[in-house]
Amino acid sequence: MTKMTYAVALDVAINAVTDGEAKDKLIALKAQIEKKNSADRKPTKTQVANDALKGEILMALTERMTASEVAEKFGISNQKASALLTALVKAEMVERTVDKRKAYFQAVA
Repeated sequence: MTKMTYAVALDVAINAVTDGEAKDKLIALKAQIEKKNSADRKPTKTQVANDALKGEILMALTERMTASEVAEKFGISNQKASALLTALVKAEMVERTVDKRKAYFQAVA
C-alpha cells in the first residue's frame, strides 16, 4: 500500500469527479502541490554550523570518547553531542561501542 499524500488523494479525487470545472480546479491544485514539493531548499545556518562541528568532532575522535566527553571538549550540550554523534554513526563515519552500559564513540579507520 502506498503512502496517502495530498498528491495521491488529489489523483483519487480527480478520477472520481465528473464535473469539468471541479476537475480543472483539482488538477490546478495538484500542480501547485507538486511545484511546492519540488523546490530546491538550501540548508539552514544551524545545519551548516552542525556540519562544520561534525567535521571537528570526527577529527577529535582518534581515541574512544563518550558523548559527555565530546560535549565538554567542544562546549556544547550533552544532547547536541549525542545527536551529532548519532548522525555520524548513521553515516558510518563513527563506530559506537557499549561497555558496561556506557556508549563510546570512535572514528572509523
